[in-house]
Amino acid sequence: MRFAELPIDEAEDALLAHSVKQGAVRLRKGHRLTAQDVADLDAAGVSTVFAVTLDAGDEPEDAAAARLGAALHADNVAIGEAATGRVNIFAAAAGLFRVEAPAVDALNRVDPAITFACLKDRSPVNAGDMVATIKIIPLAVAGPALAEATMAIAHAGLIGVTPFRAAKVGLIATTLPSLKPSVMDKTRGLLEARLRPSGSTLLSEKRVAHETGAVAAALRETADPVDILIVFGASAVADPHDVIPEAIRQVGGVVEAVGMPVDPGNLLVLGAIAGKPVIGAPGCARSPKENGFDWVLARILAGETVTRADIAGMGVGGLLTEIASRPQPRIPRTQASLPTVGGVLLAAGKASRMGIDGAHKLLAEFDGEALVRRTARAGLNAGLTPMIAVTGHRAGEVEAALAGLDLTTLNNAAFASGMASSLKAGIAALGGEVGGAIILLADMPGIGPGEIGTLVDAFQHAGGEAIVRAASGEKRGNPVILPRSTFDAVLALEGDVGARQIVETSGLHIIDVDIGQAAQLDVDTPEAVAAAGGVLKA
Repeated sequence: MRFAELPIDEAEDALLAHSVKQGAVRLRKGHRLTAQDVADLDAAGVSTVFAVTLDAGDEPEDAAAARLGAALHADNVAIGEAATGRVNIFAAAAGLFRVEAPAVDALNRVDPAITFACLKDRSPVNAGDMVATIKIIPLAVAGPALAEATMAIAHAGLIGVTPFRAAKVGLIATTLPSLKPSVMDKTRGLLEARLRPSGSTLLSEKRVAHETGAVAAALRETADPVDILIVFGASAVADPHDVIPEAIRQVGGVVEAVGMPVDPGNLLVLGAIAGKPVIGAPGCARSPKENGFDWVLARILAGETVTRADIAGMGVGGLLTEIASRPQPRIPRTQASLPTVGGVLLAAGKASRMGIDGAHKLLAEFDGEALVRRTARAGLNAGLTPMIAVTGHRAGEVEAALAGLDLTTLNNAAFASGMASSLKAGIAALGGEVGGAIILLADMPGIGPGEIGTLVDAFQHAGGEAIVRAASGEKRGNPVILPRSTFDAVLALEGDVGARQIVETSGLHIIDVDIGQAAQLDVDTPEAVAAAGGVLKA
């Protein structure tokens, strides 16, 4: 094969190395030039083309790729059609992708013109997922190189997919007062999602105290009808004789490993009871992000017996993407590295539900202090900086109530158009330094420095990458902290909408923090003001 810039009158039967567009002539790269093509190009004023002429025995790219694809004999894969020198290979079943890396390396050493790329060994795949691709780099391959590569790709066991087996799974979840039932419900849902590709089912769930005896009893009761046992502990495993591994031993089981060199996933426990695998799931498995639990579960669902040696060999490639909400992140966060939080105090509304002429809820006094000032001072005392107070309705009186505080007031002339205009104005005024913004509603008398500080701590603990929302038990409330990554979306809001739309559509992790009834207490009516201990001023 020879690559050259050819005079157009010598280019018949050559393969175009670059697409040609000249006048009405449109020819793509790799096209074999015919006598008519040469005449058309000449008529269009093309004097030379970059092209490849083939030597005896050379194979054009599509034919070469198709030949290699046909030579591949692999279990549970489908071979695609050749196009632009490429043949894609797909999983024909959900399972565990297997590859013999030395054999792939040998294939790729045959000739730089012939490449084979695939997923890493033991990657979980769904039916239809691409698992490998053959790509011919130039427009043709020399015959001897293609023959050698054809033999190499025919290597038995080069790649394949081991199908998942449908399993019956039993879940045991331990409880502590600090673990919300809603978190446990979400954990169950994520586990069911992880089991779905294999056709496996969650046969049962038991919730028991985080005590060795209680877990052991649950293991005995659950073991018989299921194929796999999974234990989610309310507290992380701290020792090889902690609750979960000791419970496995107490029922006559064996503990294969406590801990694994995959992060997130370090605190996994692996054992067996009567030959049935038992996985003590690490806390990171409460997240849908890939972690060490996924690796072990996939191997077991593919019928493999995972040993301590297998786990010890997972360290290379075992540093996975950090999970923002982890209780103990890899890099301890110093005070200097914590994301800063600014405050946006929304104090522009018309208070239309008050129903009393001259009364404004934000000017109602609580312990002798106007409610709007009380809320702003709570944010300042919690360390929010900067603090932006957005006013609108009766702006002069509201701003007078805020006088002397270390904040910036911003009069939103468009406040009547809805909350979005005030929210946008406040976010835009924060500047470029803050890592997030807490949205404070000025009519919530129960929100003090302690509640705000608790929310800020949760936001900073998550590295500034999660939405933090106040809650009262299972009820969602306010305030909400938005990460800086959401600010552009906030600035695109229109109408009478607030942060809820951002929370529900951002795709970010949401952390609900229970701050008690304060998260639900706002004062929209005279009765609510009085019930909360406030006094309206005309």
